[in-house]
Amino acid sequence: MAIMENKKKDPEQKPENKNGLNGSIHNLLGGSFLAKKDATRLLPFILYLTLLAIIYIANTYYAEKKVREMDELRSGLKELRYEYITTKSNLMGQTKQSSIEELLKARGIKASVTPPKKIVMDD
Repeated sequence: MAIMENKKKDPEQKPENKNGLNGSIHNLLGGSFLAKKDATRLLPFILYLTLLAIIYIANTYYAEKKVREMDELRSGLKELRYEYITTKSNLMGQTKQSSIEELLKARGIKASVTPPKKIVMDD
C-alpha cells in the first residue's frame, strides 16, 4: 500500500508544460514569439490576420449602413403609400357625379333631365 500512495499525484500540483498549448498561448499573448529569430517568417501570417480583421470590420460597417438605408427606404415607401391612398380618395370624391354637378352649377351648366337618344344610321 505504501507503494501506491507514493505514485498518487497531488491534485493541486499543475504540470509544467511550456511547449504545449499553454506555452503557445503565453508566448502569443506575451509577445515573446516576436523576439525569436524566426519571427520574420511569421510576419506574412500576422499581416494576413490583420488584413482579415480589417475586412471583417469593414464588412460589418457596410452591412449596418445598408440596413440603415433599407429602413429609410422602407419608411419613405410607407409615406408615399399613405400619400397615394389620400390622393386617390380625394380624386374619387371629386369625380362623383354630385360633386361635378356642384362645380358646374357655378358656371351655369345643369345636368340633363331628358335621357339621351340613340341615333341609328342605315347603310
